[in-house]
Amino acid sequence: MKRPWLIGGAAIVVIALLVLVGLGWRSAISPIATPAIARFAPAQIARGQILASAGYCAACHTVKGGGALAGGYAMATPFGTIYSTNITPDPDTGIGRWSLPAFSRAMREGVARDGSHLFPAFPYDHFAKLSDDDVAALYAFLMTRPAISAPAKPNTVPFPINIRLLQAGWKLLFFTPGRFVPDASKDASWNRGAYLVEGISHCGACHTPRGSLGAENKAKPLAGALIDHWIAPALTAANSAPVPWSEDELIAYLGTGVTRYHGVAAGPMGPVVHGLSKLPTTDLQAIATYIASINGAAGKRAAGASTIAQALATDKIGLGLQYDAAARLTTAACAPCHYNGGRQINPLRPDLALNSAVTMDDPRNLIRVILYGINAPDGIPGVVMPGFARGLNDADIARIAAYLRATRTTGPAWPDLEYRVAAIRAEGKGEQQ
Repeated sequence: MKRPWLIGGAAIVVIALLVLVGLGWRSAISPIATPAIARFAPAQIARGQILASAGYCAACHTVKGGGALAGGYAMATPFGTIYSTNITPDPDTGIGRWSLPAFSRAMREGVARDGSHLFPAFPYDHFAKLSDDDVAALYAFLMTRPAISAPAKPNTVPFPINIRLLQAGWKLLFFTPGRFVPDASKDASWNRGAYLVEGISHCGACHTPRGSLGAENKAKPLAGALIDHWIAPALTAANSAPVPWSEDELIAYLGTGVTRYHGVAAGPMGPVVHGLSKLPTTDLQAIATYIASINGAAGKRAAGASTIAQALATDKIGLGLQYDAAARLTTAACAPCHYNGGRQINPLRPDLALNSAVTMDDPRNLIRVILYGINAPDGIPGVVMPGFARGLNDADIARIAAYLRATRTTGPAWPDLEYRVAAIRAEGKGEQQ
């Protein structure tokens, strides 16, 4: 005779599954004939192009050597590798048969045209905040791109996590759909910045830490996180930059990828800057206004001048005749490009005493830059930083990092540097673009 508790437990499991199916089941939306380009107004397409740049659509939906927006970009997650899909208007392998309602549902609810739930690697939790007009403009832009036949690559997410229906349970726990709601206590520029940061530009997808199930930690918005082997620094007052990120510095960084006091964009931030640079100046100003309001820049402004003066004085440490092997190595590798020695910081010579990679609690970003450098598309136009992965061994790179940390900051020494260098070197450059 079966035990009553066993029967009851089985019944609860069956009921829970039925409830999940009931809540998670979504019907397919009928396919349509691919819309003619002439159906969309040029102004709407142009607006969609700007939004697509601000959302870095090409960065995630284009793989190196592949067609633009044809998918195949590998996104490593703790649950396996997820490949981006083809979002060109190809009728068979892309979204050519998607209607605007089907596209809108994917953007706002994370549900594909066939009714299957999308993995949250696609940031629909941010795109849900977009206005109807912006969603329609994105649709117009994508439907007027060249159609490319590119079948989806199979993900490596294991069973049972790969069951799409289970994503409905994830959404119940972590996803709250809804449009962006302006803050009546803030001005129009602040609200525009909040709309862009929280919506199409989905800054939190990289800069907010995630929990064990892959959801953004809403209690720590924009507090910094590990992404693609890099640390996306905090955009809040917890940011470790010695000079505060003022609105002017933010506008310069987001528009050009380089600032006088914060260096250049590198790693995953490179494509972000390329996208944001296409925005109107007023939108860059709005983003800067919003971020500056949460990073405490106003309260740190007075300390900026003295910090810069101290950095210029510190810049001379290690120059001249040196008997310290670490000092000689750092001078040879770094000083030719990073020494300023004047009364002002030259943006083409990023000052290492002001660089967040040196002042962070974690040396990861600094080690990656020393190993692999910064290529021309990521950094200052026409200027590159060479990588030393081939020319220097792990001990040498550890010496440089330790020396910079000791002489350019007041922070504690980084432990186990040589081990960290070896581990980060083993990760590889990690570029697909």
